[in-house]
Amino acid sequence: MAAKSWRLLRQLPWYGLMLVAVFAIGLPLFWVATGSLKTTREIYTFPPVWLPQHPRWDNFSAAWHAAPFGRFYLNSIIVTLADTAAKLFFALTTAYALVFLNIRGRNLVFLFVLAALFVPVQVTLLPNYLTVGRLGWINTYFGLIVPMMPVAFGTFLFRQHFRTLSREVLDAAVIDGCGHWRLLWDVVLPMSRPVAVTVGLLALVGRWNDFLWPLVVTNTVEMRTLPVGITYLYQVEGVQNWGPIFAGTLFVMVPVLLVYIVAQRWIVSGITSGAVKG
Repeated sequence: MAAKSWRLLRQLPWYGLMLVAVFAIGLPLFWVATGSLKTTREIYTFPPVWLPQHPRWDNFSAAWHAAPFGRFYLNSIIVTLADTAAKLFFALTTAYALVFLNIRGRNLVFLFVLAALFVPVQVTLLPNYLTVGRLGWINTYFGLIVPMMPVAFGTFLFRQHFRTLSREVLDAAVIDGCGHWRLLWDVVLPMSRPVAVTVGLLALVGRWNDFLWPLVVTNTVEMRTLPVGITYLYQVEGVQNWGPIFAGTLFVMVPVLLVYIVAQRWIVSGITSGAVKG
């Protein structure tokens, strides 16, 4: 009994840190969610009004009609799905080649992939923009999707996981007549499902929330995505109407949160699966 109490006492600081982390992450989300139902006066009131006295559901309709959010949703869905599928395909096939194909210099290629992880996205903006401009892809879906397709982190995760797979199973599949494509899709991919889900989720969330590249490569309202579309709710001059702005922010947040809730159990297992093997 004493040992159990002592163990619980030693864990208290960690529980305290977790509570601080939950509070730091959850408070802004709670403020945005409740702010979407408040008047501007309630939002500016100090001490803060945590819950709206009379929820204003019309903030959502005001946000929806202030900008073409239906078009923003369509653009975000097309760009996110196409980019996520491309990232999964390229990461999967690149990692497979690095592990299972006997290619000279594959370790050097992997070093280049690792080096790409340390290059900030902002550094690539200007070269990508100039290339897209020369191809005539400004303000097009090709311009939004193609430059963001490569994914070094996904290749790294797949490659590390492939190195942990059972060689006996793979050799048996080869003896049964599996070629590389069949080995990849029928044997390796089913054994790598948690990693595939993790890479897909990370790509999906990153692309759905991407603000900078869609802002740079598009210049008409019809080609904007949701994160950029929220800026149309801001007033350049005068007092901001924060209720509709918070409601528009929820338009971006809710789909990603729903996807995360459904698939979150695969994220930790996918990231840790094979990630510790060099």
